[in-house]
Amino acid sequence: IGKKVQAIYLWWHKPVIDRELLQSLPNLKVIANSGVGMDHLDLKLVASFGVKMANAPRAVCSTTADTGMALLLASARRLVEVHNISISPSMEKYCEADILGVKVTGATLGIIGMGSIGYKIALRAKAFEMNILYHNRTRRKVPEEQAVGATYCKKIDSLLQQADFVMLVVSLTPQTHKLIGKRELELMKPTATLINISRGAVVDQEALLAALQTGVIRAAALDVTSPEPLPRDHPLLKLKNVIITPHLGIKTDKATYRITEEAVENILAALNGLPLPSEVLPS
Repeated sequence: IGKKVQAIYLWWHKPVIDRELLQSLPNLKVIANSGVGMDHLDLKLVASFGVKMANAPRAVCSTTADTGMALLLASARRLVEVHNISISPSMEKYCEADILGVKVTGATLGIIGMGSIGYKIALRAKAFEMNILYHNRTRRKVPEEQAVGATYCKKIDSLLQQADFVMLVVSLTPQTHKLIGKRELELMKPTATLINISRGAVVDQEALLAALQTGVIRAAALDVTSPEPLPRDHPLLKLKNVIITPHLGIKTDKATYRITEEAVENILAALNGLPLPSEVLPS
């Protein structure tokens, strides 16, 4: 059967692509990934077997941006915590001071990673009248900045010091591994919130835990952790100032359908010797 396989569609990192599997599939031409992030693949290893790789950037951008804004709003208004209070038998003991959130309109959002998803987050934040800062490897074109009212921060430190909400939207690479650690968290405002919709390993999780426990930052909203899911006894799960969701970024009915369509487009292109619409090359 292995000799007949020409394409693999990866869904949620399965199957695991390793040297043994690649050696067992001599006619494999393409691996299509169900999402943008490719950190679960050894791109150079795959390429060494002459296999092309593709992801699904067009299908996931809007849905992931929606998730980022949902987490920002839920954390700002403490929706999960307030929901638990609302259904508590002792609801009458709480007063307004116990459920005060923070204002989003007019607040400063710092976006770290202004690719397709980051830019869509900026579009959404503009509708909430937020002040937008961003840090990226390369600066966006001036008309693109003006369209969303975003200001470029060449240094990440400048963004961290000014932002009320810091949104992580970067790919996981050796350069972004633990991009946010103790030093970076201490640069943030004590009233700031960290939102991570990229990968768990982009944040030093132990440093984040300490920062949340000691008031270095106000709160965190995490769609990704390391590992996923966290062990049930992990202290992050016990904090009231943390929202954790199980990597919901792309999980909607329409996005799932579109991801599959995009994967099929890439597979058919590879099998027919055509350029892949979303080819990913090893760096």
